[in-house]
Amino acid sequence: MNTSSTLLPAVVRPAVEERSWLSSDHCAGPVLELLDALGWTIVDTPEANVHCTSPDRRVYVGWLPEDPTAWSRDIVWRVQVTPGHAEPWVQEFGLYTPSEAVAGFLAALIACPGR
Repeated sequence: MNTSSTLLPAVVRPAVEERSWLSSDHCAGPVLELLDALGWTIVDTPEANVHCTSPDRRVYVGWLPEDPTAWSRDIVWRVQVTPGHAEPWVQEFGLYTPSEAVAGFLAALIACPGR
């Protein structure tokens, strides 16, 4: 079977300059935009921290740039998952983790809610 090269996906090779997202800009935008689009409850505090909860209340995401406890552990993102029939677990991300990477992690986590 021969496949025309026009039917194959193009190989994308971004230039190094186009990978600016690989270094954190310390903003929560990509994560908050994703969660807002999915209908999550998003609450920001006067201290500039943001707390997000999934519609089923099983997943919590915290953006904690002004939380002294988080800073003492060198984290700025906290994801806490409470499965229905398993032990709760936590994933934390440091200050230099790009928010796009955290958004990618969350997108993969919530992609298949039936699992």
